[in-house]
Amino acid sequence: MNRTEFVTVTTIILFGVFVLGWFASWLIGRLTRPSPADLADLARQLHDTERERDKAIVLLKEREARLAAAQEELDAAMEGLRESRTEIEELRDYIERKLARR
Repeated sequence: MNRTEFVTVTTIILFGVFVLGWFASWLIGRLTRPSPADLADLARQLHDTERERDKAIVLLKEREARLAAAQEELDAAMEGLRESRTEIEELRDYIERKLARR
């Protein structure tokens, strides 16, 4: 076998391997490609999931608003409690001074 025959045989073998690889790739792609019904089902599931996500975002915003309102009420109540404690202390001091004068 001379050099030209060797190159020709090697080229044919490599081309054959290339064609077999391409055919195998095409066949695997063809067998694993989702059907239109599967794509429609996936699209429906995606839309349903997006709708649920949107609902969850709305609920989250509502809860955050309620939480902010509750926090404001708590802050107001705590401020009122502080003022009441201060007033009680002032009244106790006043009563103790009045009792001490007698």
